[in-house]
Amino acid sequence: MIGFDNVNKWYGRYQALVEITETIARGEVVVVCGPSGSGKSTLIRTINRLEPIDSGRIVVDGENIHRRGLDIDAFRSRIGFVFQQFALFPHLTALQNCTLAPVHHRRATAAQARERALALLDRVGLRDKADALPSALSGGQQQRVAIARALALQPSILLFDEPTSALDPEMVGEVLQVIKGLARDGMTMVVVTHEMGFAREVADRILFMDAGRILERATPADFFNRPQHPRAQQFLADLRSPFTS
Repeated sequence: MIGFDNVNKWYGRYQALVEITETIARGEVVVVCGPSGSGKSTLIRTINRLEPIDSGRIVVDGENIHRRGLDIDAFRSRIGFVFQQFALFPHLTALQNCTLAPVHHRRATAAQARERALALLDRVGLRDKADALPSALSGGQQQRVAIARALALQPSILLFDEPTSALDPEMVGEVLQVIKGLARDGMTMVVVTHEMGFAREVADRILFMDAGRILERATPADFFNRPQHPRAQQFLADLRSPFTS
């Protein structure tokens, strides 16, 4: 479903992605983890061309996404993206946030878009908040609306960039439960997260990154119980002993 072939990305003299070669299968849930500044968010943002690359190739659903003539808007409409900071339109209700894109990008009628949006809000437990503005919602509720909005275009891939890092701890669980439900439904997902309990429970595979490289690829059982790379071993040791230097 997603293929990286020797992808490199620089910010000036800083190389954020170093020779990334990886394949993500259709229906697979891949969690990308690693220390801050390891390249996780840059990696996920290249999948829908929010970040350009400097060399290499990325193929999504059989299509070279950097080919000449690619309709970027149409391409992005097939990939849902859930941001760390929700990115809801503040002047639109939860329902309106979820109907805007289907009407403009998929030419759905207002009635069709409304029916699907209400079903998605129901799925994330927020049908009763359909007419609420984002400012009237908690952080966890806003993020669940953001997930419903991402699903409104019926994407083939969902990308999550640290979807719980801006939430208070008591709100994290409600968002993770929604993502777990999507995983059970077989949605192809790439999730950048620091929530290791979630990664252990939901991921098919874990990619561990540091300094722009993928240093370890493993099942959750192998990653958490038998990490191979010394940097992954240190990362997990630091998580288990957060108050040691």
